[in-house]
Amino acid sequence: KKKFQLIREKIMKENQLNMVENINVLVISHMYPSNFNEMSGIFVHEQVKSLLENGCRVKVVSPVPWAPFPINKTTNKWKRYSKIPYKDIKDSVEIYHPRYLEFPKGILFDKSGYFMSKGMNSTISKIWLNFKFNIIHSNVALPDGYGAMIINKKYNVPHIVTVHGQDFQNTINRNSKCKSSVFKVLNSVDRIITVSRKLSALVKKEKFYNKIDVVNNGIDRKFINRNYIENKFNGKIKILSVSNLKKAKGIHINLEAINQLKNKYSNIQYDIIGEGEFEYKLKNLVKNLKLENIVNFLGKKSHNEVISCMSNYNIFSLPSYNEGFGMVYIEAMSQGIPVIGVKGEGIEDVIENGYNGFLVNRKDIDSLVNTLDILIKDDRKRNEVGINGKNTVINNFTWDDNAKKVIKLYKEFL
Repeated sequence: KKKFQLIREKIMKENQLNMVENINVLVISHMYPSNFNEMSGIFVHEQVKSLLENGCRVKVVSPVPWAPFPINKTTNKWKRYSKIPYKDIKDSVEIYHPRYLEFPKGILFDKSGYFMSKGMNSTISKIWLNFKFNIIHSNVALPDGYGAMIINKKYNVPHIVTVHGQDFQNTINRNSKCKSSVFKVLNSVDRIITVSRKLSALVKKEKFYNKIDVVNNGIDRKFINRNYIENKFNGKIKILSVSNLKKAKGIHINLEAINQLKNKYSNIQYDIIGEGEFEYKLKNLVKNLKLENIVNFLGKKSHNEVISCMSNYNIFSLPSYNEGFGMVYIEAMSQGIPVIGVKGEGIEDVIENGYNGFLVNRKDIDSLVNTLDILIKDDRKRNEVGINGKNTVINNFTWDDNAKKVIKLYKEFL
């Protein structure tokens, strides 16, 4: 009887392995690292790598806006689009970049999925000849999911869409046509993944809500700092933010908080990594608050550079009030430094306030000042929260964890 049980378990394991090996995934995402932007959609690429490492076969279609002559001579943006190769290989991932028609300033965005389907149809047909995908996994509903929905009428395979934040926090609020396009996709697909509970809660009254699974993003285990580093001030209280410089990221709230603390703690240093349209206003605010000797704008850095420098800081603070999940928080946690996020945002799935990080009130300068004050004056608390944060990431928030959960969803349809 025991021998029979062992044989049965062996057969089950072999069947599970074969099932994974027979999962052929076509990932569609206009957000993907390229020579246009090496950081764009890095989270999609990390997930794809983990799916491959866990036995899936994956090919990526990452459409880019069509930039013919003379458009490719108009601005640096369109010139860079034109230089993205049609086919690329990154970390053993095969990536195709078909062109599609995109209009400036979001004109006809509700139709963007239709234009994307026209642009990538031929490429996907060629891929199908040698790669019989049995799952389509789109990232964002509009335009990617919409384009895949149209194309999938030909292949009729299970279609999963991941919502990272843009669809529910921005697109459906643009106008009624955009909302209709997003909901059309979500009502048609087989499964919906949201990267946080916050995002799923935004549509809990919709009829597609029962299709939603929450699968948080993760971090590559190789980036986790396994060393114990005591969080001490070596002459400076070093605070860091990393983000696109948009108003909703809350960098201005950090500046106002630091302005209130600068007289109490004369050794504060605040570094900001990133670039964006709000940078000019942030620099003006620094000047008005007379923080020039405290605040440093370090510009854009690569993903590897960002993670490698995080452990040199004492506190990571990003009071962003429009986060679908917030990858950068778990990247900072993985380096053993305490992080500050905002209540009610996606990172609430990860942070238990006061244990492995801190959550402050939305757009609340006083709440942030009090939290920074706690972290600055309490060495023990700062170290304890940093260690707990790193352990949380190690145990629950790696790309390997993410891939296993996603593969489990794939298997339901195969």
